[in-house]
Amino acid sequence: MEDNEDTNFQHSPELSVVVLGYRTGSDLEPFVAELVKLLEQERVDYQIVLVGNYWPSASDNTPELVRELARRNLKIKPVIKPKEGKMGWDMHSGLAAADGKYIAIIDGDGQMPADDIIRVYKKIKAGDSDLVKTYREKRLDDPWRKLISYFYNLFFKILFPGLKARDINSKPKIFTRDFLNKLTLVSNDWFADAEIMIQTRRLNAKIEEIPTIFKKNEKRPSFIKFPAIFEFIKNLITFRLKEFKKNKKI
Repeated sequence: MEDNEDTNFQHSPELSVVVLGYRTGSDLEPFVAELVKLLEQERVDYQIVLVGNYWPSASDNTPELVRELARRNLKIKPVIKPKEGKMGWDMHSGLAAADGKYIAIIDGDGQMPADDIIRVYKKIKAGDSDLVKTYREKRLDDPWRKLISYFYNLFFKILFPGLKARDINSKPKIFTRDFLNKLTLVSNDWFADAEIMIQTRRLNAKIEEIPTIFKKNEKRPSFIKFPAIFEFIKNLITFRLKEFKKNKKI
Protein backbone atom coordinates (compact mmCIF):
# COMPACT_ATOMS: atom_id res chain seq x y z
CA MET A 1 0.00 0.00 0.00
CA GLU A 2 1.29 3.43 -0.94
CA ASP A 3 0.60 6.69 0.89
CA ASN A 4 1.33 10.15 -0.44
CA GLU A 5 -1.45 12.28 0.96
CA ASP A 6 -2.00 15.77 -0.41
CA THR A 7 -5.46 16.43 1.05
CA ASN A 8 -4.18 17.90 4.33
CA PHE A 9 -2.41 20.83 2.68
CA GLN A 10 -4.43 23.75 1.38
CA HIS A 11 -1.46 26.06 0.76
CA SER A 12 2.27 25.94 0.24
CA PRO A 13 4.03 26.28 3.60
CA GLU A 14 7.14 28.34 4.03
CA LEU A 15 9.21 25.37 5.21
CA SER A 16 9.00 21.71 4.28
CA VAL A 17 11.12 19.34 6.36
CA VAL A 18 11.75 16.01 4.64
CA VAL A 19 12.43 13.43 7.35
CA LEU A 20 13.99 10.20 6.10
CA GLY A 21 12.57 7.52 8.37
CA TYR A 22 13.68 4.24 6.81
CA ARG A 23 13.66 1.55 9.52
CA THR A 24 13.82 4.10 12.33
CA GLY A 25 10.96 2.37 14.12
CA SER A 26 10.32 3.64 17.64
CA ASP A 27 13.10 6.27 17.34
CA LEU A 28 10.99 8.20 14.85
CA GLU A 29 8.16 9.28 17.18
CA PRO A 30 10.26 11.20 19.76
CA PHE A 31 12.30 12.80 16.98
CA VAL A 32 9.18 14.04 15.19
CA ALA A 33 7.65 15.21 18.48
CA GLU A 34 10.75 17.27 19.23
CA LEU A 35 10.80 18.68 15.70
CA VAL A 36 7.13 19.68 15.86
CA LYS A 37 7.67 21.32 19.25
CA LEU A 38 10.59 23.38 17.96
CA LEU A 39 8.82 24.45 14.77
CA GLU A 40 5.73 25.55 16.66
CA GLN A 41 7.77 27.39 19.28
CA GLU A 42 9.39 29.35 16.45
CA ARG A 43 5.97 29.89 14.84
CA VAL A 44 7.18 28.54 11.53
CA ASP A 45 4.62 27.86 8.81
CA TYR A 46 5.78 24.27 8.34
CA GLN A 47 5.10 20.94 6.72
CA ILE A 48 6.83 17.70 7.67
CA VAL A 49 7.19 15.20 4.83
CA LEU A 50 7.64 11.94 6.68
CA VAL A 51 9.19 9.27 4.46
CA GLY A 52 8.53 5.70 5.58
CA ASN A 53 9.38 3.74 2.45
CA TYR A 54 9.91 0.02 2.97
CA TRP A 55 11.13 -3.21 1.44
CA PRO A 56 8.04 -5.46 1.08
CA SER A 57 9.97 -8.52 2.21
CA ALA A 58 11.36 -6.90 5.38
CA SER A 59 9.84 -6.70 8.85
CA ASP A 60 9.52 -2.98 9.59
CA ASN A 61 6.87 -1.16 11.63
CA THR A 62 8.00 2.29 10.45
CA PRO A 63 5.25 2.67 7.78
CA GLU A 64 2.54 2.10 10.41
CA LEU A 65 4.17 4.64 12.74
CA VAL A 66 4.34 7.19 9.90
CA ARG A 67 0.63 6.75 9.20
CA GLU A 68 -0.21 7.18 12.87
CA LEU A 69 1.90 10.33 13.24
CA ALA A 70 0.29 11.83 10.12
CA ARG A 71 -3.16 11.00 11.50
CA ARG A 72 -2.40 12.94 14.69
CA ASN A 73 -0.95 16.02 12.97
CA LEU A 74 -2.38 17.36 9.73
CA LYS A 75 0.90 19.18 9.04
CA ILE A 76 2.63 15.83 8.59
CA LYS A 77 2.51 14.48 5.06
CA PRO A 78 3.20 10.73 4.84
CA VAL A 79 5.16 9.22 1.98
CA ILE A 80 5.04 5.43 2.18
CA LYS A 81 6.00 3.39 -0.88
CA PRO A 82 7.62 0.04 -1.64
CA LYS A 83 11.29 0.87 -2.05
CA GLU A 84 12.95 0.86 -5.46
CA GLY A 85 16.33 2.11 -4.23
CA LYS A 86 18.35 3.10 -1.19
CA MET A 87 18.61 6.42 0.66
CA GLY A 88 18.71 8.49 -2.52
CA TRP A 89 15.44 7.02 -3.73
CA ASP A 90 13.80 7.86 -0.41
CA MET A 91 15.19 11.39 -0.65
CA HIS A 92 13.76 11.86 -4.16
CA SER A 93 10.31 10.66 -3.07
CA GLY A 94 10.36 13.07 -0.12
CA LEU A 95 11.55 16.05 -2.15
CA ALA A 96 8.88 15.39 -4.78
CA ALA A 97 6.21 15.61 -2.08
CA ALA A 98 7.55 18.80 -0.44
CA ASP A 99 5.51 21.96 -1.05
CA GLY A 100 7.50 24.60 0.82
CA LYS A 101 9.40 27.71 -0.21
CA TYR A 102 12.37 26.27 1.68
CA ILE A 103 13.06 22.53 1.77
CA ALA A 104 15.20 20.81 4.39
CA ILE A 105 16.34 17.18 4.55
CA ILE A 106 17.25 15.35 7.74
CA ASP A 107 17.50 11.74 8.90
CA GLY A 108 14.86 10.70 11.41
CA ASP A 109 16.96 8.46 13.64
CA GLY A 110 17.96 11.28 15.99
CA GLN A 111 21.70 11.28 15.26
CA MET A 112 21.29 14.79 13.93
CA PRO A 113 19.62 17.09 16.53
CA ALA A 114 16.14 18.27 15.58
CA ASP A 115 17.06 21.85 16.46
CA ASP A 116 19.56 21.84 13.58
CA ILE A 117 16.51 22.36 11.37
CA ILE A 118 15.74 25.64 13.12
CA ARG A 119 19.37 26.72 12.90
CA VAL A 120 19.77 26.11 9.15
CA TYR A 121 16.34 27.60 8.47
CA LYS A 122 17.19 30.84 10.26
CA LYS A 123 20.56 30.96 8.51
CA ILE A 124 19.15 30.65 5.00
CA LYS A 125 16.36 33.13 5.78
CA ALA A 126 18.82 35.71 7.11
CA GLY A 127 21.16 35.62 4.12
CA ASP A 128 21.22 35.03 0.39
CA SER A 129 22.57 31.48 0.30
CA ASP A 130 21.17 28.85 -2.04
CA LEU A 131 22.03 26.05 0.37
CA VAL A 132 22.85 25.86 4.07
CA LYS A 133 24.06 22.69 5.75
CA THR A 134 25.81 21.40 8.83
CA TYR A 135 29.24 19.93 9.28
CA ARG A 136 29.90 17.40 12.03
CA GLU A 137 32.30 19.28 14.26
CA LYS A 138 32.02 16.56 16.89
CA ARG A 139 31.15 12.92 16.19
CA LEU A 140 30.08 10.45 18.85
CA ASP A 141 29.75 7.48 16.51
CA ASP A 142 32.31 4.70 16.13
CA PRO A 143 35.92 5.23 14.94
CA TRP A 144 35.27 3.21 11.76
CA ARG A 145 32.61 5.66 10.56
CA LYS A 146 34.83 8.61 11.44
CA LEU A 147 37.68 7.12 9.41
CA ILE A 148 35.46 6.44 6.41
CA SER A 149 34.08 9.98 6.54
CA TYR A 150 37.55 11.54 6.78
CA PHE A 151 38.93 9.80 3.70
CA TYR A 152 35.68 10.21 1.79
CA ASN A 153 35.68 13.98 2.29
CA LEU A 154 39.39 14.11 1.44
CA PHE A 155 38.87 12.17 -1.78
CA PHE A 156 35.91 14.39 -2.67
CA LYS A 157 37.99 17.56 -2.24
CA ILE A 158 40.74 16.16 -4.48
CA LEU A 159 38.33 15.27 -7.28
CA PHE A 160 36.07 18.32 -6.88
CA PRO A 161 38.28 21.19 -5.74
CA GLY A 162 36.94 24.62 -4.91
CA LEU A 163 33.80 23.61 -3.09
CA LYS A 164 33.75 25.24 0.34
CA ALA A 165 32.24 22.36 2.29
CA ARG A 166 33.89 20.41 5.09
CA ASP A 167 31.47 17.51 5.40
CA ILE A 168 29.72 16.39 2.22
CA ASN A 169 27.21 13.94 3.70
CA SER A 170 26.19 15.93 6.77
CA LYS A 171 22.55 16.85 7.24
CA PRO A 172 20.34 18.72 7.56
CA LYS A 173 20.65 20.42 4.22
CA ILE A 174 18.24 23.21 3.38
CA PHE A 175 17.78 24.99 0.07
CA THR A 176 15.41 27.34 -1.62
CA ARG A 177 12.70 26.07 -3.93
CA ASP A 178 14.33 27.94 -6.82
CA PHE A 179 17.64 26.19 -6.19
CA LEU A 180 16.03 22.76 -5.86
CA ASN A 181 14.39 23.28 -9.25
CA LYS A 182 17.86 23.75 -10.78
CA LEU A 183 19.09 20.36 -9.54
CA THR A 184 18.79 17.21 -11.65
CA LEU A 185 19.28 14.50 -9.06
CA VAL A 186 19.45 10.89 -10.25
CA SER A 187 21.34 8.94 -7.56
CA ASN A 188 19.15 6.39 -5.82
CA ASP A 189 21.81 5.17 -3.41
CA TRP A 190 24.01 6.57 -0.62
CA PHE A 191 25.63 8.99 -3.09
CA ALA A 192 22.64 11.35 -3.09
CA ASP A 193 24.20 13.86 -0.66
CA ALA A 194 27.40 14.00 -2.70
CA GLU A 195 25.42 14.51 -5.90
CA ILE A 196 23.71 17.54 -4.36
CA MET A 197 27.09 19.01 -3.48
CA ILE A 198 28.61 18.24 -6.90
CA GLN A 199 25.76 20.07 -8.62
CA THR A 200 26.03 22.90 -6.11
CA ARG A 201 29.65 23.28 -7.18
CA ARG A 202 28.78 23.14 -10.87
CA LEU A 203 26.11 25.82 -10.47
CA ASN A 204 28.56 27.98 -8.50
CA ALA A 205 25.87 28.31 -5.85
CA LYS A 206 26.38 30.08 -2.57
CA ILE A 207 26.56 27.71 0.40
CA GLU A 208 27.09 28.11 4.14
CA GLU A 209 27.92 25.54 6.82
CA ILE A 210 27.27 25.54 10.55
CA PRO A 211 28.70 23.11 13.12
CA THR A 212 26.73 20.29 14.73
CA ILE A 213 27.21 17.30 17.00
CA PHE A 214 26.60 13.89 15.45
CA LYS A 215 25.20 11.49 18.05
CA LYS A 216 25.76 7.75 18.29
CA ASN A 217 22.90 5.43 17.42
CA GLU A 218 22.78 2.99 20.31
CA LYS A 219 19.95 0.86 18.91
CA ARG A 220 21.19 -0.23 15.51
CA PRO A 221 24.39 -0.34 13.46
CA SER A 222 24.98 1.90 10.49
CA PHE A 223 23.33 0.95 7.20
CA ILE A 224 26.57 1.88 5.44
CA LYS A 225 28.53 -1.36 5.14
CA PHE A 226 32.02 -2.05 3.80
CA PRO A 227 30.89 -2.50 0.13
CA ALA A 228 29.42 1.01 0.28
CA ILE A 229 32.98 2.39 0.44
CA PHE A 230 33.71 1.04 -3.04
CA GLU A 231 30.32 2.27 -4.18
CA PHE A 232 31.21 5.78 -2.98
CA ILE A 233 34.61 5.72 -4.71
CA LYS A 234 33.13 4.39 -7.93
CA ASN A 235 30.47 7.09 -7.94
CA LEU A 236 32.99 9.85 -7.22
CA ILE A 237 35.14 8.79 -10.17
CA THR A 238 32.09 8.36 -12.44
CA PHE A 239 30.73 11.81 -11.60
CA ARG A 240 34.19 13.37 -11.99
CA LEU A 241 34.41 11.96 -15.51
CA LYS A 242 30.96 13.34 -16.26
CA GLU A 243 32.14 16.76 -15.09
CA PHE A 244 35.12 16.61 -17.48
CA LYS A 245 32.76 15.83 -20.36
CA LYS A 246 30.43 18.70 -19.44
CA ASN A 247 33.38 21.13 -19.25
CA LYS A 248 34.59 20.09 -22.70
CA LYS A 249 31.20 20.92 -24.18
CA ILE A 250 31.23 24.44 -22.73
